Amino acid sequence: MDALNKKSIEDIDVRGKKCLVRCDFNVPLNGKIITNDKRIVAALPTIKYLMENGAKVILCSHLGRPKGQYKPEFSLAPVAQRLSEYLNTDVKLAEDKEVVGANARKMASELADGEVMLLENVRFRQEETNNSENFSKELASLADIFVNDAFGTAHRAHCSTTGVAAYLPAVCGFLIQKEIEFMGGALANPKRPLVAILGGAKVSDKIGVITNLIEKCDTIIIGGGMAYTFMKYLGHSIGTSLLEADWVEKAGEMMKAAEEKGVKFLIPVDNKVGKEYSENTEAMIVNSDEIPDGWMGLDIGPASQKLFVDAIKGAGTVIWNGPMGVSEWKNFEAGTVAVAKAVAESGAISIIGGGDSVAAVTKLGFADKMSHISTGGGASLEFLEGKELPGIMALNDK
Repeated sequence: MDALNKKSIEDIDVRGKKCLVRCDFNVPLNGKIITNDKRIVAALPTIKYLMENGAKVILCSHLGRPKGQYKPEFSLAPVAQRLSEYLNTDVKLAEDKEVVGANARKMASELADGEVMLLENVRFRQEETNNSENFSKELASLADIFVNDAFGTAHRAHCSTTGVAAYLPAVCGFLIQKEIEFMGGALANPKRPLVAILGGAKVSDKIGVITNLIEKCDTIIIGGGMAYTFMKYLGHSIGTSLLEADWVEKAGEMMKAAEEKGVKFLIPVDNKVGKEYSENTEAMIVNSDEIPDGWMGLDIGPASQKLFVDAIKGAGTVIWNGPMGVSEWKNFEAGTVAVAKAVAESGAISIIGGGDSVAAVTKLGFADKMSHISTGGGASLEFLEGKELPGIMALNDK
């Protein structure tokens, strides 16, 4: 997938042009209060660039799951207000239940260069997620250029992510451009050694990623709940640890494939195990082949931490997706903390994806030491699998 060759807003003349910009304003709300506006802040560079270069800016996004119906609790009104504060200008919301209605059309036609407006939640329309031609055409009718800056939804073929691109010149904003540069670059032409750290609960979620990365990596590190399926393949007793019994053979195949390719494939050599799945359970450290019956692995142990940290130390590029244990619990966060610290201090190009890893590096204060923190959970996983993301493929090539 040649995602690296897509046009961005800097490759076209936007002055005086109406730009429909697909952002990811899917922010958490408590009633009408935005509890975390990181996604709004992330969109600002693209919006400011367009404003400063004289574009007429029409923003659109989804929010939550209104399931194709107008539901006021999913209105983007709070987002319009927050944007107005950040941009120091009045960002008007076109309050049309049908998204592209009389208000939106009038507002778009009256926009002056450098002005910004926001459409209502695109998922108020059933057609959005069905990628129906009629809604794509309605959205396109408002603008001269389509700008996609929502990496978090780039793996979905919806009207506002791909459908519109059939009717307008389509380019990416700075957020998607950064994702493509870092993630695409890490896979296509990485600074070596390339080390991938994969954690989280399930092997089944990461099969495609591991299979693709075996072709590209020098070292693969496996932690989290998914590690126990690999241990089971090696014949270890894993007590009551998380196990996907149907995937044991597949886990073995992947280990063999890595070996044949000369890729180091590291799984934990010791674990911090607990009596039950609870934060303050009785816990102890045991070797990976000695987990007693009735105990479950909840984090990697100190020897595994050392093994993984040593592998990360010399890396040129690190891709990390998923924690090493139940990292939201103080008693079982040590493995994830050790890995986060090692990645931060490695000097490698570091790419962090997946909500739990992002939360871990942010909580530990390492976020600003990472080269790139991906904004898309599912999208970044599919990208790492080598899948073509519709929202990126729909953009014009340079």
